[in-house]
Amino acid sequence: MFRRLRENGPAVLVPLAWSFVTAAHLDAVATRTLLIAHVVMATLLLAFAALSWTDMRSGALLVWRRIILAGFVFTVAGAAGLVLPSERLLWTAVVGWMLLPAAGLWDTGRRGARPARAYFVGGACSALGAVVYVLGPVVGSAATLAGLALVGVGQTLGIAAAVAAD
Repeated sequence: MFRRLRENGPAVLVPLAWSFVTAAHLDAVATRTLLIAHVVMATLLLAFAALSWTDMRSGALLVWRRIILAGFVFTVAGAAGLVLPSERLLWTAVVGWMLLPAAGLWDTGRRGARPARAYFVGGACSALGAVVYVLGPVVGSAATLAGLALVGVGQTLGIAAAVAAD
């Protein structure tokens, strides 16, 4: 059962996480709820990395193991940003989680995982979403939300392709 959750859970957690981030940007989520979510996510990331460690020793899976570990750091930075409070830490956490999977998806497609197009499109959407998000404070809140949507769609496409391939 745990193996199935580990293999299929990200296909639910990734779009859920980006929906939650978008809701937070719309002030629809309390700070305390966000902090709890960060602690839960950090715990899940460490558990996933520990339980999958031997399965993720080489190739694209090794890259993803490193992304998960770096993502743990960004998640903790986000939690710290909520406690302190620090907009800079929160921004770093969000943009970090946009760019890490963008690179991982692109790398997975480059290594020949099928369907490669899903990984390339997912990575490109995530990277483009990061750029649009970063421009949000200059361009306006619509850009911020569009960036979040692009990232959510791109990363969901990538993880759905990975789950379907298994």
